[in-house]
Amino acid sequence: MKHFKVFALRMFHYRVRVILALSLAVFSALGLGVGLLSLGPALSLILDPEAGHTLLELATTFNAEGHFLQIPEWLVNQLPGDRFDGVIFILVGIGCLTVVGGFANFMHQYLSAWIAVHVVANVRDESFKHVLGMELGRVLRSGASEFVSRIIRDTEALQAGLTVLMGKSVAQFTKGLVAFLVACVFDYRLVIIALLVLPILAFTLHRIGRKVRKGTRSSLAAQQELLRISNESVQGLRAVKVNTAEESVLESFSEVNQQVVRANMKVRIARALGSPLMEILAIVVLGTLAGIAAKSIIDGSLQFDMFLLSIGSLAVAGGSLRPLAGLVTELQASDAPAERLLEILHLPSEEETQQPDLDRHGDSIVFDSVSFSYSEEAEPALKNFSVTIPHGQRVAIVGPNGCGKTTLISLLPRLLVPQSGTIKIDGVDIAMVNLKSLRDQLGVVTQDTVLFRGSIESNIRFGRDASHDEVVKAATQAHADTFIHQIEGNYEAEVYEHGTSLSGGQRQRLAIARSLLRDPSVMIFDEATSQIDSESESLINTMLETFCEGRTVLLIAHRLSTVQTADRILVLDQGVLIGDGTHDELLTSCDLYRRLAETQLVTAKHEV
Repeated sequence: MKHFKVFALRMFHYRVRVILALSLAVFSALGLGVGLLSLGPALSLILDPEAGHTLLELATTFNAEGHFLQIPEWLVNQLPGDRFDGVIFILVGIGCLTVVGGFANFMHQYLSAWIAVHVVANVRDESFKHVLGMELGRVLRSGASEFVSRIIRDTEALQAGLTVLMGKSVAQFTKGLVAFLVACVFDYRLVIIALLVLPILAFTLHRIGRKVRKGTRSSLAAQQELLRISNESVQGLRAVKVNTAEESVLESFSEVNQQVVRANMKVRIARALGSPLMEILAIVVLGTLAGIAAKSIIDGSLQFDMFLLSIGSLAVAGGSLRPLAGLVTELQASDAPAERLLEILHLPSEEETQQPDLDRHGDSIVFDSVSFSYSEEAEPALKNFSVTIPHGQRVAIVGPNGCGKTTLISLLPRLLVPQSGTIKIDGVDIAMVNLKSLRDQLGVVTQDTVLFRGSIESNIRFGRDASHDEVVKAATQAHADTFIHQIEGNYEAEVYEHGTSLSGGQRQRLAIARSLLRDPSVMIFDEATSQIDSESESLINTMLETFCEGRTVLLIAHRLSTVQTADRILVLDQGVLIGDGTHDELLTSCDLYRRLAETQLVTAKHEV
């Protein structure tokens, strides 16, 4: 359980609470031990009325024998001199110990739960923060559902193990240990015989634990796949319905669901074996001890009351230790989610070391022999791309689908990292600067607008600490203020998950407003006006001409009207730069651009 141990050690971050919880568990167990030890005098008083002794006589005799531990004199003076009063005294004492021990047990369980919950909360925060800091390509390759499943489900399974370790395991173990030591006081010979079963017990638990750990890992992996199918199907429910793919999706879901069932059943069967095996071993041990004790009693070498006390203490110890079999399997099961969480935490971040901040852009952006491929087997999405963009220039990037346009603009905010070449802003390699300072200067609007559940204002303010007036100003510049005031609640109106309560054009206007609010030095538009009507696009372009003055602008667009507003146009084909110039220059010098322009010009006429 080396993976689980890593997180278990984190409980010592709350060292004071851990020590207090363990102390309370020991105190509660000692109360049980005192109760068991007090049964000896009680039996002497009750079962042997002729030769019995009072508590005062027993305490005095005990001190006179010169034991290492002595009963304090003040306590001896308080002991009753009557045998019946002694019985009452013992019973009341046991009752008080039970109440105090019960409170100590409650506080131990509470502190254990508190520690486990807070440790896991920190692990959950750490895992989520680490995923946010990972390279985008790595997250996309694995899929969001994998990381969500590990952050939510695996931490929950880890919490169950930590709670068992600090709570039930400690409580049961300390009580069992104290009862075992009491049994040793009464008759150590029987206890030695009971210890012979420990190797068999340890071997059995180890075998069961291996099966539980393996089954739990399979179950978590299957649940992760189930989450992926569920997310894709529900989020893409429109596509599922229009393509009448309900049966196909349901079949996939049911198949993986059965994998979850099979994996869970393997774990349950392995866990269920623990308790019966423990009970069988306990019966064998107690039967053996009873036979040996009977022979000793007949031979006169063992007193009957000592035998009862020893067997009773061993029974209490067995009752306390018996649940440990199930608890051990739970701890073994927690090793699988711990391993999966450590796999996330050990993945490299996109920024491993602290880098200097990047000053606000004011000179140029240079792509120098940049090449990028999404995998070693795939064709490069960009090949030896080189271009220099002066500050304040408005550059359009055009080309057929799959030519590398989106890949190119994803390199600037370091969402993707090129395999070769460098990208410099004002002469500084962006790979050598602080990521936050780089991205703070970029305003990015994509075709696939991402909105979150919350108010319209919170979606515009997303990632920034802006006032209401600043939000309204950005929305007005993006021509979103008009439709916002037509919605009930205005800026406080609730946006559904993924922005489904708004039209595509409305979502894009909010995304533009969000980008304008950042006051970036570089604006990046990836089909940012694709879902906006021509009239609104014209208004937004007019606004952007004013707003983007003194800012560098990179835009991807398929509408000729948008491309023509650029100071410069870059033409890409299969990741290679094949054209660089103005609209008029490229019409005569670049065949691909001419074909694209003619196609878009026809589209524009149809739109009119």
